[in-house]
Amino acid sequence: MKILGVLLTPIFGLVFYFLLGIFHPIQWISLKIFGYNGHKKVVDFLNFLLMKSTYILGNRFVFENKFQLPENETIVFVSNHQSMFDIPPLIWYLRKFHAKFVAKKELGKGIPSISFNLRHGGAALIDRKDKVKALETLEKFAKKINQKKWSTIIFPEGTRSKGDTPKYFSKAGLETILKFNPDALIVPISIQGSWKMFRHGNFPLGVFNKISIEVLKPIKASSMDLKELLESVEKTITQSVLAKA
Repeated sequence: MKILGVLLTPIFGLVFYFLLGIFHPIQWISLKIFGYNGHKKVVDFLNFLLMKSTYILGNRFVFENKFQLPENETIVFVSNHQSMFDIPPLIWYLRKFHAKFVAKKELGKGIPSISFNLRHGGAALIDRKDKVKALETLEKFAKKINQKKWSTIIFPEGTRSKGDTPKYFSKAGLETILKFNPDALIVPISIQGSWKMFRHGNFPLGVFNKISIEVLKPIKASSMDLKELLESVEKTITQSVLAKA
């Protein structure tokens, strides 16, 4: 399988970075001419193609959602994080909820398409080295998604886990989001299998992996004490991930 990865990874890389390159000016044009909605549709389609491009490696995504989630209401999607390939399927499958990311500010420059979307698509770019400024940015973001009835996707682990077991959840960001969105719906998401694409490092990428993404039972933020809520969300996600390991 590793030998096959050596053969297929360069082909995948060419397709992946071609998509990022060609969609960068398309994003700029769509934003200037059609505004937020036009730009968002382009970003959604880009991430659909990025997700499908992993088929070159024989990988496949399985998305499962048994719940009827409300639209035009702020939802806080809380997910474990195994690789950068978690993001395209989340953007695509959750596109109708206008879900925005909280990301480190370094991602806001230097990456075709991705950096442009983070800067102009509504994401919060956090300076991890400046806790005061990071908190101010997060508070503005929390107020904005409340005002616009957007949603957000949070990875409380902070950095990607490199195996089946999720890392400890840092809850500070979630606490800030919920402070300004006390009536939000919390939706846990478990992701399993995407770490296997990097089991050999950045090269070669793993092939013929199944990446499972499951939407778990929603919880109304106001239904329980904050500490109990955050612990419940972490436990729910961890148990789901380990059950699929």
